[in-house]
Amino acid sequence: MADPNLGEVAASVWEQKIGTTPNDNIFESHALFHFLGEEGFKEEADGGRLIEFPLEYAINSTFKSYSELETLDSSRITVFDAARYEWKVNAGTVVYSELERLRAQAASGKFDLIAAKLENGRNSHIDAMNNQAWSDGTGNSSKDLGGVQLLISTSPTTGTVGQINRANFSFWRNQQTSGAKTTTAFDNLRASMRSIHNLCSRGGVDETPQAWITTRTVFEGYEGLLIANERFTSKDSGEGAFKNDVLLFKGAKGSYDEDAPSGNVYFFNNKALKFVYLRGGWMKMYPKVDPSNQLANVHKVATFGNLGTGNSRRLGVVSAIT
Repeated sequence: MADPNLGEVAASVWEQKIGTTPNDNIFESHALFHFLGEEGFKEEADGGRLIEFPLEYAINSTFKSYSELETLDSSRITVFDAARYEWKVNAGTVVYSELERLRAQAASGKFDLIAAKLENGRNSHIDAMNNQAWSDGTGNSSKDLGGVQLLISTSPTTGTVGQINRANFSFWRNQQTSGAKTTTAFDNLRASMRSIHNLCSRGGVDETPQAWITTRTVFEGYEGLLIANERFTSKDSGEGAFKNDVLLFKGAKGSYDEDAPSGNVYFFNNKALKFVYLRGGWMKMYPKVDPSNQLANVHKVATFGNLGTGNSRRLGVVSAIT
């Protein structure tokens, strides 16, 4: 006899639920976003029409050698200016109906549905901003964040950053070199990374990059260039490699991000690169709103801010890596 609907087993025995929350099958590492959230890279602003970075961009050329009674050069030399960036808005909503909420309450819910929806909204917000943080800022009719591909360009002699034209002002160009192979894959990677690391620093010692981020392919290519490290800690165990989180380059921590542009390694300095946000506007979760004509609840999530730099020469990229 055929079952009229579910069948006797499904009707009489509960499913065995494993875990207390849904298993994440969609989100990536968001390495750049979490890196920007570290101390020094994120900066709060107390209002303002724009984001402005004051710049010292020229040497006072009146300082030189003079003869005994020669008239000193009293020209007034302009040495300061500013880079300006627009505020950007990233936002979204989390919506659930009263039926959803009531149906999943108490013991009837397999997990806390509302908390899980809010967590998904938070992670979705991070996902969108991480993706934009790698962009050139032209996406979605230029409403996207002005991201890494704008601030650390693979063509640093062109384009306008912070309202300053890089074609006209060499001081405003980030560091860049090619990592293309000569013979075998990644055979120029370490040399080009050394060059960019040193160019981004002051004398190779001060203001050095704190981190570098790339794709998984390039990250593994870099790891493959290192001397094999095998550690046998006892007669029963050994390590064939070090963990990813201890891979450094001249002290700068390395990682990979699934959203990173293909074939590039980016070097970051927290004195040069900032994510500036308005006070009270960092991943703000607003109280739920109950629409007057719907049995539903709406939570808004928003961040008000943008990436910017006040010192492009401390940022760099190794591009076209093969």
